[in-house]
Amino acid sequence: MLPSVLLVLMGTIDCITTVIGVLYFGAVELNPIMAGVMHNIPLFMVIKLSATICIGGTYILASKLLNQVPNKTTKTFKYSSIIMKTAYVGVVLFMCMVLINNFAVLMGIV
Repeated sequence: MLPSVLLVLMGTIDCITTVIGVLYFGAVELNPIMAGVMHNIPLFMVIKLSATICIGGTYILASKLLNQVPNKTTKTFKYSSIIMKTAYVGVVLFMCMVLINNFAVLMGIV
């Protein structure tokens, strides 16, 4: 559960810092899909936070399914576990880069 909370927290901080940056600091949303929605801040926030919650929820469901496997010694279980952990680390690293960029923009570094 904690890993999913971390993902949702990071996504929420990304959403908030993006909105603050766009509204008050002249920042620009770099995601071309989301940039088209930036004219409607409430819609942007709903989409961004919904995606964040879906990603966190997907990780919870995948963890539950993986932990329900009766035989945790099979190669399939081990590979699935490695893939899930690698995907999680990848998403967290990506979100760290996004948040560093957002805070750099807000602090006027970039």
